[in-house]
Amino acid sequence: MSKIIYFTISLLLMTGFASGHHQNEPYAFNKHHKYKIDKSENYYKFDYDLQDNELSKIVKEQIEKKTPKKSDFSPDNQYGLVSYLLYEDGKIKIDHKRKSKYKKGYYPSHSVGKSLVGLITGYAVCEGYINHTIFDRIDYPTVAGTLYENQRLIDLLNMTAGDQYYLGEMWGGWDSRMNSDGKSINTIPIKTAMKRYFKDSKPARGFDDDLQYNYSAMTTNVIINYIIYKTGNDWKKLLEKVFTKDAKVKNRVYFHKTLYVKDPNRKGEYGRYSFYAQRDDYLRIGLMVMNHWNNDTCVGKYLKTIYENRVKKNRGHYSLESASQYSESYGGQFHFDILRLQDKKILAMDGFGGQQLIIDFDKKRIIAITSEDRHYDWKKIVLKKLKQK
Repeated sequence: MSKIIYFTISLLLMTGFASGHHQNEPYAFNKHHKYKIDKSENYYKFDYDLQDNELSKIVKEQIEKKTPKKSDFSPDNQYGLVSYLLYEDGKIKIDHKRKSKYKKGYYPSHSVGKSLVGLITGYAVCEGYINHTIFDRIDYPTVAGTLYENQRLIDLLNMTAGDQYYLGEMWGGWDSRMNSDGKSINTIPIKTAMKRYFKDSKPARGFDDDLQYNYSAMTTNVIINYIIYKTGNDWKKLLEKVFTKDAKVKNRVYFHKTLYVKDPNRKGEYGRYSFYAQRDDYLRIGLMVMNHWNNDTCVGKYLKTIYENRVKKNRGHYSLESASQYSESYGGQFHFDILRLQDKKILAMDGFGGQQLIIDFDKKRIIAITSEDRHYDWKKIVLKKLKQK
């Protein structure tokens, strides 16, 4: 255990404390094979009622701020904001963007993709591919003999798998890097990962013998690969049901695979949560989620079930940098209970570098943000708007 603690302290010193407020990483759209999801021939067309108000001016100012030299990390010189879309009253009210390093208009979701895996899980249940409830245990041979074997699906969805000794924010500080060697679990196929890191592992428990919240990329990758296993030849069909038919995306969208381009494009369980889409298609996905919730569809009932069974994060510190850092609860791969807004039913998706897709179900309001660097004023352009009645 002392080695784990030493590694944790070292990793935190190298990453979290050293990077401070900044949070960015290289763009990697073309580095892996992808699950390609077709665009809709009847894509959803938004109505517009663009506002020239105080919020719009603040967003415009932060988007147009020039990017500084790499050596300059002053908060006054860089916001990192690339795109901001505000949808409410059935229309897009604010729409600002700038040219960025993200070529061809495809923006990485980072951990917003975890939430999309949670969404796909609901579809897999509603479409009958998962023939049990989220409170039952998974039947997945790939994770046999590991801590993930026989886990309840709800515990995986809630990041309470008990994998904190191996990776995750509780002990390691990073959700996707293994505590033992620092390797990214997102680039290792799940069968290899289970044999290399998790053989004969057991879930870790807290003092009260309960599984504890640990934000872990491996947990999400177990879920997506479980769905790939359960859907079999219908995996692409399920993805097209979600994004092509229901979200009605205007452009093709993608999930990465845990396979490099140099490797053969084999069939199998190579899922990872990394997702790519164009800015307005993220908003279309958010609108679809909001419509499911408010129309009480099967997927909407699933979303309400995970909301009702969310768990406390038990964070020691809250930060006004993003929804994930300023919320109390987690459920189904989504962030809930933003501080001072716990009376509102707000679902938040949050990704590394400042990616945000936040849905206020009661106000029928959606905020979609893409960013190269989590350095913009989240309090001014997100939280203040969410507080508005």
